Amino acid sequence: MPQWTKKLAEKKTKRPASWLRGAAVVSVAVSLALTLTGCGNDMTAPSSARNAATTTQVARLGTVDCREVKCIALTFDAGPSEHSAQLLDILREKQVPATFFLLGKRHIEKYPELVRRMAAEGHEVASHTWDHKILTEISEDQIRDELKRPNDAIERLIGRRPTLMRPPQGRTNETVQRISREEGLAEVLWSVTAKDYTTTDSALIKKRVLDQAGRDGIILLHDLYDGTVPAVPGIIDALKERGYVFVTVPQLLAPGKAEPGKVYRP
Repeated sequence: MPQWTKKLAEKKTKRPASWLRGAAVVSVAVSLALTLTGCGNDMTAPSSARNAATTTQVARLGTVDCREVKCIALTFDAGPSEHSAQLLDILREKQVPATFFLLGKRHIEKYPELVRRMAAEGHEVASHTWDHKILTEISEDQIRDELKRPNDAIERLIGRRPTLMRPPQGRTNETVQRISREEGLAEVLWSVTAKDYTTTDSALIKKRVLDQAGRDGIILLHDLYDGTVPAVPGIIDALKERGYVFVTVPQLLAPGKAEPGKVYRP
């Protein structure tokens, strides 16, 4: 393990860490490195997905057209959490949709009512695997289990199966993509990270997001960290002032549609 990653993994927080808090520190740190350096796989930008849309898909386009307006997507990983209800209240007040990449074990299991609320209030409900295993380091059967179990749980709760997945650490390869395609899932990475696993300073989280934000951006946040949700209202207000329109990931790709087995990143 690189020394800088090890130091982040050993960093202590003010309150006792759960299994995910410790894992996510390493996860996001390594993910950032992969995002900056690339992971050697073909990726599709939102604009490319839109340009590839068929005439039929264009005819079905909703009220937000990201070909014409400056769109950006808020996404939240590793929930639901104890902070998700407050986050949903903020998003409802601000009239902003988001995409939630949910964990199964200890999250979907623990907060089923929040999963239902996310869907009912118009947010995109997606998967972040069942137990946050690194998909490139486990067997094909284990990959299928990590992808299938949260999809089954989400479908039971909201009546529809997720079509999007975010791999832990952003780690993917041809095997993960093939199995994702078999499970009907497209992978979604990101272009903006606040590194909210390193700080409880909401002002700093906001600054990091605003410094990186751009058209067609996909913002990665985690509502389980104490400083993140308080930063969200300021992030939304500042980006709206800059002329951004908030959309879900499917809306960002529209009139195109996420294709199973593909990896999407701005």
